[in-house]
Amino acid sequence: MIKSVTINEQLTNESTVSSLRVEPEFIERLMAGDAEALETFVARYINDVYKLLLRLTVDKEEASDLTQETFLRAIRAIKSFRGDSDLKTWLFRIAINVSNSRFRWWQKRGASITFSFDSEEVDLRKIASSDTENPECVALKKERESILIKALMKVPKKFRDAMILRDIEGFSYEEIAEILQVNLGTVKSRIARGREEFRKHVSTMDL
Repeated sequence: MIKSVTINEQLTNESTVSSLRVEPEFIERLMAGDAEALETFVARYINDVYKLLLRLTVDKEEASDLTQETFLRAIRAIKSFRGDSDLKTWLFRIAINVSNSRFRWWQKRGASITFSFDSEEVDLRKIASSDTENPECVALKKERESILIKALMKVPKKFRDAMILRDIEGFSYEEIAEILQVNLGTVKSRIARGREEFRKHVSTMDL
Protein backbone atom coordinates (compact mmCIF):
# COMPACT_ATOMS: atom_id res chain seq x y z
CA MET A 1 0.00 0.00 0.00
CA ILE A 2 1.28 3.49 -0.86
CA LYS A 3 2.43 5.54 2.12
CA SER A 4 0.10 8.34 3.09
CA VAL A 5 1.92 11.43 1.83
CA THR A 6 0.33 14.75 0.95
CA ILE A 7 0.59 16.11 -2.57
CA ASN A 8 2.74 19.01 -1.36
CA GLU A 9 5.17 16.68 0.41
CA GLN A 10 5.52 14.64 -2.75
CA LEU A 11 6.07 17.76 -4.85
CA THR A 12 8.77 19.16 -2.59
CA ASN A 13 10.74 15.91 -2.43
CA GLU A 14 13.68 15.55 -4.80
CA SER A 15 12.89 12.48 -6.87
CA THR A 16 15.78 10.05 -7.17
CA VAL A 17 14.03 8.10 -9.88
CA SER A 18 13.39 10.83 -12.45
CA SER A 19 15.94 9.39 -14.87
CA LEU A 20 14.81 5.79 -14.44
CA ARG A 21 13.81 4.19 -17.71
CA VAL A 22 10.40 2.55 -17.80
CA GLU A 23 11.17 -1.09 -18.46
CA PRO A 24 8.79 -4.03 -18.93
CA GLU A 25 9.73 -5.39 -15.51
CA PHE A 26 8.67 -2.13 -13.88
CA ILE A 27 5.34 -2.15 -15.71
CA GLU A 28 4.77 -5.74 -14.60
CA ARG A 29 5.43 -4.77 -10.99
CA LEU A 30 2.97 -1.89 -11.30
CA MET A 31 0.31 -4.19 -12.70
CA ALA A 32 0.94 -6.65 -9.88
CA GLY A 33 0.29 -3.90 -7.34
CA ASP A 34 3.85 -3.87 -6.00
CA ALA A 35 3.90 -1.14 -3.33
CA GLU A 36 7.46 -0.01 -4.01
CA ALA A 37 6.81 0.23 -7.76
CA LEU A 38 3.64 2.24 -7.15
CA GLU A 39 5.49 4.69 -4.90
CA THR A 40 8.21 5.02 -7.54
CA PHE A 41 5.55 5.63 -10.19
CA VAL A 42 4.01 8.46 -8.16
CA ALA A 43 7.38 10.00 -7.23
CA ARG A 44 8.58 9.93 -10.80
CA TYR A 45 5.59 11.60 -12.47
CA ILE A 46 3.85 13.67 -9.81
CA ASN A 47 5.66 16.92 -10.63
CA ASP A 48 4.95 16.61 -14.36
CA VAL A 49 1.27 15.85 -13.79
CA TYR A 50 0.86 18.66 -11.26
CA LYS A 51 2.51 21.21 -13.57
CA LEU A 52 0.30 20.14 -16.48
CA LEU A 53 -2.87 20.45 -14.40
CA LEU A 54 -1.71 23.77 -12.97
CA ARG A 55 -1.29 25.08 -16.50
CA LEU A 56 -4.71 23.76 -17.46
CA THR A 57 -6.53 25.16 -14.43
CA VAL A 58 -4.31 28.03 -13.26
CA ASP A 59 -5.37 27.20 -9.71
CA LYS A 60 -3.01 25.59 -7.20
CA GLU A 61 -5.67 23.93 -5.03
CA GLU A 62 -7.56 22.62 -8.04
CA ALA A 63 -4.36 21.31 -9.63
CA SER A 64 -3.38 19.57 -6.39
CA ASP A 65 -6.81 17.96 -6.06
CA LEU A 66 -6.85 16.83 -9.69
CA THR A 67 -3.32 15.45 -9.41
CA GLN A 68 -4.40 13.15 -6.60
CA GLU A 69 -7.47 12.11 -8.59
CA THR A 70 -5.28 11.41 -11.63
CA PHE A 71 -3.01 9.04 -9.72
CA LEU A 72 -5.93 7.30 -8.02
CA ARG A 73 -7.47 6.62 -11.43
CA ALA A 74 -4.13 5.62 -12.92
CA ILE A 75 -3.39 3.12 -10.17
CA ARG A 76 -6.88 1.62 -10.50
CA ALA A 77 -6.49 1.41 -14.28
CA ILE A 78 -2.84 0.35 -14.52
CA LYS A 79 -3.77 -3.21 -15.50
CA SER A 80 -5.36 -1.80 -18.65
CA PHE A 81 -2.06 -0.24 -19.76
CA ARG A 82 -1.11 -2.09 -22.94
CA GLY A 83 2.20 -0.42 -23.65
CA ASP A 84 1.00 1.05 -26.95
CA SER A 85 2.21 4.46 -25.77
CA ASP A 86 4.73 5.86 -23.32
CA LEU A 87 3.66 5.59 -19.67
CA LYS A 88 3.82 9.36 -19.27
CA THR A 89 1.62 9.85 -22.35
CA TRP A 90 -0.91 7.39 -20.90
CA LEU A 91 -0.83 9.20 -17.55
CA PHE A 92 -1.28 12.62 -19.17
CA ARG A 93 -4.32 11.27 -21.04
CA ILE A 94 -5.86 10.41 -17.67
CA ALA A 95 -4.95 13.87 -16.32
CA ILE A 96 -6.63 15.56 -19.30
CA ASN A 97 -9.76 13.43 -18.79
CA VAL A 98 -9.83 14.29 -15.09
CA SER A 99 -9.48 17.97 -15.94
CA ASN A 100 -12.27 17.77 -18.52
CA SER A 101 -14.57 15.98 -16.08
CA ARG A 102 -14.04 18.66 -13.45
CA PHE A 103 -14.60 21.40 -16.04
CA ARG A 104 -17.92 19.81 -17.09
CA TRP A 105 -18.89 19.43 -13.42
CA TRP A 106 -18.50 23.17 -12.92
CA GLN A 107 -20.36 23.95 -16.13
CA LYS A 108 -23.37 21.79 -15.21
CA ARG A 109 -23.73 23.64 -11.95
CA GLY A 110 -23.58 26.98 -13.67
CA ALA A 111 -20.73 28.01 -11.43
CA SER A 112 -18.40 30.74 -12.52
CA ILE A 113 -14.90 29.36 -12.77
CA THR A 114 -12.30 31.63 -11.25
CA PHE A 115 -8.55 31.34 -11.47
CA SER A 116 -5.72 32.45 -9.21
CA PHE A 117 -2.99 34.21 -11.14
CA ASP A 118 -0.31 34.19 -8.46
CA SER A 119 1.34 30.97 -9.56
CA GLU A 120 4.86 31.15 -10.91
CA GLU A 121 4.45 27.76 -12.60
CA VAL A 122 2.24 29.08 -15.38
CA ASP A 123 4.74 31.25 -17.20
CA LEU A 124 4.20 30.32 -20.85
CA ARG A 125 7.80 29.15 -21.08
CA LYS A 126 9.26 32.23 -19.45
CA ILE A 127 7.48 34.83 -21.56
CA ALA A 128 9.89 37.53 -20.55
CA SER A 129 13.61 37.40 -19.91
CA SER A 130 14.71 35.40 -16.88
CA ASP A 131 17.68 37.71 -16.27
CA THR A 132 18.01 39.45 -12.92
CA GLU A 133 15.82 42.54 -12.99
CA ASN A 134 15.05 45.42 -10.67
CA PRO A 135 11.80 45.32 -8.63
CA GLU A 136 9.96 47.59 -11.07
CA CYS A 137 10.82 45.35 -14.03
CA VAL A 138 9.82 42.25 -12.06
CA ALA A 139 6.44 43.82 -11.22
CA LEU A 140 5.84 44.77 -14.85
CA LYS A 141 6.83 41.29 -15.97
CA LYS A 142 4.41 39.65 -13.55
CA GLU A 143 1.61 41.98 -14.66
CA ARG A 144 2.30 41.12 -18.29
CA GLU A 145 2.35 37.39 -17.55
CA SER A 146 -0.95 37.71 -15.69
CA ILE A 147 -2.53 39.39 -18.72
CA LEU A 148 -1.22 36.70 -21.06
CA ILE A 149 -2.47 33.93 -18.78
CA LYS A 150 -5.91 35.54 -18.69
CA ALA A 151 -5.86 35.65 -22.49
CA LEU A 152 -4.91 31.97 -22.57
CA MET A 153 -7.77 31.03 -20.26
CA LYS A 154 -10.25 32.70 -22.62
CA VAL A 155 -9.32 30.23 -25.35
CA PRO A 156 -11.94 27.42 -25.61
CA LYS A 157 -10.75 24.48 -23.52
CA LYS A 158 -10.31 21.90 -26.29
CA PHE A 159 -8.10 24.33 -28.21
CA ARG A 160 -6.30 25.48 -25.08
CA ASP A 161 -5.49 21.94 -23.96
CA ALA A 162 -3.90 21.09 -27.32
CA MET A 163 -2.01 24.37 -27.37
CA ILE A 164 -0.64 23.86 -23.85
CA LEU A 165 0.49 20.31 -24.64
CA ARG A 166 2.34 21.56 -27.71
CA ASP A 167 3.64 25.03 -26.85
CA ILE A 168 4.28 24.62 -23.12
CA GLU A 169 4.70 20.89 -22.48
CA GLY A 170 6.55 20.35 -25.78
CA PHE A 171 4.77 17.18 -26.90
CA SER A 172 4.87 16.16 -30.56
CA TYR A 173 1.68 16.24 -32.63
CA GLU A 174 1.62 12.44 -32.56
CA GLU A 175 1.92 12.33 -28.76
CA ILE A 176 -0.83 14.92 -28.38
CA ALA A 177 -3.08 12.85 -30.65
CA GLU A 178 -2.46 9.89 -28.34
CA ILE A 179 -3.13 11.91 -25.18
CA LEU A 180 -6.31 13.55 -26.49
CA GLN A 181 -7.45 10.44 -28.38
CA VAL A 182 -8.06 12.34 -31.63
CA ASN A 183 -6.51 12.12 -35.07
CA LEU A 184 -3.46 14.09 -36.19
CA GLY A 185 -5.46 16.50 -38.34
CA THR A 186 -7.67 17.40 -35.39
CA VAL A 187 -4.62 18.06 -33.21
CA LYS A 188 -3.10 20.43 -35.77
CA SER A 189 -6.44 22.18 -36.26
CA ARG A 190 -6.99 22.65 -32.52
CA ILE A 191 -3.49 24.02 -31.99
CA ALA A 192 -3.87 26.44 -34.90
CA ARG A 193 -7.28 27.57 -33.61
CA GLY A 194 -5.91 27.89 -30.09
CA ARG A 195 -3.03 30.09 -31.22
CA GLU A 196 -5.39 32.20 -33.32
CA GLU A 197 -7.78 32.68 -30.39
CA PHE A 198 -4.90 33.45 -28.05
CA ARG A 199 -3.49 36.12 -30.37
CA LYS A 200 -6.96 37.61 -30.77
CA HIS A 201 -7.48 37.95 -27.02
CA VAL A 202 -3.97 39.29 -26.46
CA SER A 203 -4.52 41.95 -29.12
CA THR A 204 -7.45 43.37 -27.11
CA MET A 205 -5.44 43.63 -23.89
CA ASP A 206 -3.17 46.39 -22.72
CA LEU A 207 0.37 45.02 -22.91
